[in-house]
Amino acid sequence: MKSNKQRRQEIKARRTQRAERQARRANMRPVDYPIGTIKVTLTRLQPTNSYSIPDFVQRGYYQDRPFHCKDCGKAQVWTAAQQQWWYEEAQGDVWTTASRCRPCRQQERARKNEARRVHQAGLAAKRQPAQETL
Repeated sequence: MKSNKQRRQEIKARRTQRAERQARRANMRPVDYPIGTIKVTLTRLQPTNSYSIPDFVQRGYYQDRPFHCKDCGKAQVWTAAQQQWWYEEAQGDVWTTASRCRPCRQQERARKNEARRVHQAGLAAKRQPAQETL
């Protein structure tokens, strides 16, 4: 059984948390969006179990993000429209960012498909002799 003092402390802590959440929400919505940005639709984002909030959610809009391809090293830009598609349409994790340019992504996809094909062929060859001995 809790004392009245303990209950008051819990109520005060909940009120403080609620006030902090409301203050964060008020700060998340800028009045004027910069040119070339796209507004975030929070209901379309994939749920996350993190305690923190991604920077684009906190800002309330997507903006172009420069990055260097991790394979070829070329400077690229992950546009706001591409980010919106990734996070809202494709339901990508909100903590991921672009790391490869389009040609390198296609090359990596082809490499993985070839490795998968070789692996499946190896498994099929491994099973075949076992079936012949029966």
